[in-house]
Amino acid sequence: MRLREMRTADDFRATWETIERLWSETLARAERLPEAARHERVDDEWSLVETLRHLVFATDAWAGRAILDAPDPFHRLGLTHSGYPAEDAAALGIDLDARPAYAEVAQARAGRVALVRGILDGLTDAGLERACTRAPAPGYPEEPRTVGGCLRVVMEEECEHRRYTLRDLAALEAR
Repeated sequence: MRLREMRTADDFRATWETIERLWSETLARAERLPEAARHERVDDEWSLVETLRHLVFATDAWAGRAILDAPDPFHRLGLTHSGYPAEDAAALGIDLDARPAYAEVAQARAGRVALVRGILDGLTDAGLERACTRAPAPGYPEEPRTVGGCLRVVMEEECEHRRYTLRDLAALEAR
């Protein structure tokens, strides 16, 4: 299923199941590398740990804050996109300078994967069109968003960052 072809709640659930399975395979591969390699940047791109931290932030923003309207959804180990102001990240409780172990980040990420799965478990087709009243994070434009649109962003982030991770794992494994 292509992300753009998702129309129903069942489509979203099936896509998320695929994303979970593919990431599980990717992380199993990464866990065969030494801890230091999981923190290593390839061609000055984010390391695996940084990528997973970013996915924690993306899920917190688009699922925790926008969809669930949680008052304080941000994990301190999240990693914002590079253009996000550091002072805004700090105001959210995010520690951009943290240097956590892979296991700590993997645990936070597992919680976010479960959060999305929980949203999807109870989702109906009509629920995809429900309006989300909060922007994903301070500084994001105030514009109309739906549950389906927010979930699509989470899934696009997951797919794109997995693609980068596979590229970088190949380089790390070749060393």
